[in-house]
Amino acid sequence: MLDLKLIRSQSETIAENCKNRNLDLDIPELLRLDEEVRAMNTQLDTIRQQRNEISKTMKQPLSQEERQPLIESSKSLRDEESKLEENFRELKEKRDDLHRMIPNLTHPDSPIGLTDEDNLPLREVGKVPEFEFEPKDHVDLMESLDLVDFEGGAKVAGQKFYYLKNQAVFLELALANYALNLLREEGFTPFMTPDLARNQILDGIGFNPRGEETQIYSVENSDLSLIATAEITLGGLLANQIIDADQLPLLYAGLSHCYRTEAGAAGRESRGLYRVHQFSKIEMFAFTHPDRSEEMHERMREIEERICQDLEIPFRVVDICTGDLGSPAYRKYDLEAWMPGRGKWGEITSTSNCTDYQSRRLNIRFKDKQTGNNRFVHMLNGTAIAVSRTLIALIENGQRADGSIRLPPCLGIPDIPAPGA
Repeated sequence: MLDLKLIRSQSETIAENCKNRNLDLDIPELLRLDEEVRAMNTQLDTIRQQRNEISKTMKQPLSQEERQPLIESSKSLRDEESKLEENFRELKEKRDDLHRMIPNLTHPDSPIGLTDEDNLPLREVGKVPEFEFEPKDHVDLMESLDLVDFEGGAKVAGQKFYYLKNQAVFLELALANYALNLLREEGFTPFMTPDLARNQILDGIGFNPRGEETQIYSVENSDLSLIATAEITLGGLLANQIIDADQLPLLYAGLSHCYRTEAGAAGRESRGLYRVHQFSKIEMFAFTHPDRSEEMHERMREIEERICQDLEIPFRVVDICTGDLGSPAYRKYDLEAWMPGRGKWGEITSTSNCTDYQSRRLNIRFKDKQTGNNRFVHMLNGTAIAVSRTLIALIENGQRADGSIRLPPCLGIPDIPAPGA
């Protein structure tokens, strides 16, 4: 979340930022609630101070006549304090709920726009393949090669679940192994994270675990939810900790399953593996000094580009517009792969600099050597490989006329042979 002091001092800037992000939020109402909360807190402090003074006086030798009015005054103050505390909690909850809805500030170079149509393509890398035959989409290819079972997934778990089969299983494992080895060479510590997290961690990262708009699967009668990304489990790992500045940056790489309800997702573009309820992903995560987070963001984008180049996937880099940014992101890049089955680009990775938006919620700080004060770290995340969408790009771009699939050498596994071969 943003610092309330910043919102108080730059309310017009914050309101304009909300507008650019296509969010209709009442900043004056937040400031009004904040003023009431602070005034009521001062009132409570005054009452508590008065009660403390009475308590000190009561410890002195007093006659019954002197003691009785003090007892009555203390009781009256206690009743007043109790009523004020209840009102204070309700008012503070309203303020905090509205405060949590305020998005992060936005990088000055992020394009201004309201929808994904306003995202800014920066460059294309790699050659879009030209086929001497009518290319198929990944669903037709994978079913003909017996690599996937959508019907079985739907029967056992419901629509948008699936089974990978045969060489697709080894392809997923090869992708994970390749990405984790590359990230380890880049200085990232590999993790295999839990698939569940406490709701307070999801909230701290910026995912809403409850409500109609949620994309999260919650576990009934518990404070746990299935994670949508290892960003949640990696980011929450250092909650309520103070990090030694010499340790920064801390670089983590997490392999996990990801679970998303994908509510409302439909249509041809969601066909097959593009939007599913469960998939595997290798996630990059960084805790950095505030002065180095933009540099780290560019480094994460470069790693994502290197991965796509190693996998021989044609892609383009897209600078995400203000209205398409998630609330925690200060700036975000997407990498979109060319998907012949769709005849268009499709997102396969993203990387976001969330500055101190998440660390303020999760209370993750470092001790500044120059000032001696504790400061919030900056937190960044980036997809190394989202397996399901990477499979689409690999299989559709690698298809041959005989139905076989060429795979990149970096994975160290053989090409997928044609049906019946």
